[in-house]
Amino acid sequence: MVTLLDTKAGAVLRPRHPEKAHRPDSAQLPKPDWIRVRAPVSAGYAETREIVQSHKLVTVCEEAGCPNIGGCWEQKHATFMIMGGICTRACAFCNVATGLPHALDPDEPASVGRAVAKMGLNHVVITSVDRDDLADGGAQHFVETIRAIRAAAPLTTIEILTPDFLRKPGALETVVAARPDVFNHNLETVPSNYLTVRPGARYFHSIRLLQRVKELDPTIFTKSGIMVGLGEERNEVLQLMDDLRTADVDFLTIGQYLQPTKKHHPVKAYVTPEEFKSYETVAYTKGFLVVAASPLTRSSHHAGADFQRLKAARLARQAAA
Repeated sequence: MVTLLDTKAGAVLRPRHPEKAHRPDSAQLPKPDWIRVRAPVSAGYAETREIVQSHKLVTVCEEAGCPNIGGCWEQKHATFMIMGGICTRACAFCNVATGLPHALDPDEPASVGRAVAKMGLNHVVITSVDRDDLADGGAQHFVETIRAIRAAAPLTTIEILTPDFLRKPGALETVVAARPDVFNHNLETVPSNYLTVRPGARYFHSIRLLQRVKELDPTIFTKSGIMVGLGEERNEVLQLMDDLRTADVDFLTIGQYLQPTKKHHPVKAYVTPEEFKSYETVAYTKGFLVVAASPLTRSSHHAGADFQRLKAARLARQAAA
């Protein structure tokens, strides 16, 4: 996805990323053979798209230009992005539009619940844009969405992928009290890259957030993910794994960074499938319950199947203790 202008129906044409509009184009490395996805043309994809559009919902699958959208939507797997499609942050890697968000839609939680029920999802992932403009960072909206899903589809397990709630006292506690089945917050990259890749965030705040979830409710599975190919060193990735395990994080995802446009942070390297396998092996030795590491791994890819793996791995570890 290489959208430079917001061209949605009724929208005034505006730069999707105004903070990047005047940046010089960055060089783009040719994609290797192992970065290949098929075009989204199936009947299942079309049906999922109709459900999303008819309920006037936003998905990170579309907004972030996920390469797995064809395969996921064919199986009616979609990651809903609540609180609108405009983010208050301006991360150098992200294709979600940046700017001043609109007011929250009070009907959105119920719409998400109805869509989840209509799609017959066993497991759903709910994420959001950063909402630094809100006093609680959108924490209560997450809670209302969780409640609406449980009312409409009580057998569906819920995974949330949250912002960092930086400088939002009490926000994390509010969300954890709603007891999602999985609490995901992505580190995105190693700490040495934060100033250039994720300038609005703080690495050790994110680590502490994940640790705090387990302090508040040890039964909730915690999850985090990073992209590689942003210029990180291998030893930095291994240290990040240790930091996450210190915070008792259960599940780690590692995927290849893909540059959305020439204005975004460049891909510094394409990590080989063999290197991903090596990261997976090391991560398991460090104690993660589940690890997903491959070029096309994304936070919510195969989330339902991975949730079953998480439960099985926890039971096996408890039985062995």
